[in-house]
Amino acid sequence: MPKTSARLLSLLSLLQARRDWPGALLAERLGVSARTVRRDVDRLRELGYPVAAFKGPDGGYRLGAGTRLPPLLFDDEQAVALAVALRTAAVTGAAVGEDAERALATVRQVMPERLRHRVDMLRVTAVGRPVERPHPPVDGAVLVALSAAVHAREVLRLDHTPAAPPDDGPGGPAAGPPRRVEPHHLVTRGGRWYLVAYDLDRADWRTFRVDRITPRTPTGPRFTPREVPGGDVAAFVAGRFRGGEGPGEWPCRGEAVLALPAATVSRFAQDAVVEGLGPDRCRVVLGSWSWPALAAAFGRFDAGIEAVGPQELKDAFALLARRYARAAV
Repeated sequence: MPKTSARLLSLLSLLQARRDWPGALLAERLGVSARTVRRDVDRLRELGYPVAAFKGPDGGYRLGAGTRLPPLLFDDEQAVALAVALRTAAVTGAAVGEDAERALATVRQVMPERLRHRVDMLRVTAVGRPVERPHPPVDGAVLVALSAAVHAREVLRLDHTPAAPPDDGPGGPAAGPPRRVEPHHLVTRGGRWYLVAYDLDRADWRTFRVDRITPRTPTGPRFTPREVPGGDVAAFVAGRFRGGEGPGEWPCRGEAVLALPAATVSRFAQDAVVEGLGPDRCRVVLGSWSWPALAAAFGRFDAGIEAVGPQELKDAFALLARRYARAAV
């Protein structure tokens, strides 16, 4: 990289780090003269960065708000946090879901490989409609750590802090020593994040509130994934929130891949599992009172459908195809 370009990036990074920078201090940090700093500030202004000068004994520079968005510079943790936020918005049915998908693709493209790998491991499943109410914040680093353990199939040790009064969420743990779990899935429901995991100490499945989790390092040995009770993550979580141990209440549940972004489907999927498979594909698990009704529910999204199963769902698609063909004559 040319020396001037490298220096401009260093100057931009410094200006983003604090509100006001005395010119003499900037020159000292960059190892250049005050005149060179003034020229570099002019170059940043030409690129669209609104750098204001302020007067006084320690006159200097301040990065302010402008009329358009210039290129931005992030450190590693900021870049990962931004990508986590974009992926969350893209799959949880937020109104900006499709824009978030495009923004995530843009950010990911310019990420170093080490950061891209961390972001790619994050897989999010949305269960039910998003709820517009405030919830405790979730640390993006915790989401990445949990997703990495799910992806690597490694036993996880974690602390789970109860609320006051104790309210650990359906199936969650009480206060106590660190838990040893086999992490299965990250789920969002009603605006909150949950980790679905098999608790090794209690020999049972649990849902842990992510905002109450503190992962411990290092992770444990690799494990062979168990099947969640009923084989359906969304049904299992919905059952736990209803106080039951089994799957959801729908007598018919099936899975299909739709040729639509996850963000588009999530807004209308109600109590379904919606998992992004790419910018224009998502996996959907739905329930209904009959197999033809379930097939019709998939069809209402007006997109290409790949039926995954079970066979009853595929048979229902064939039945509806024959009915619709006769109706069109």
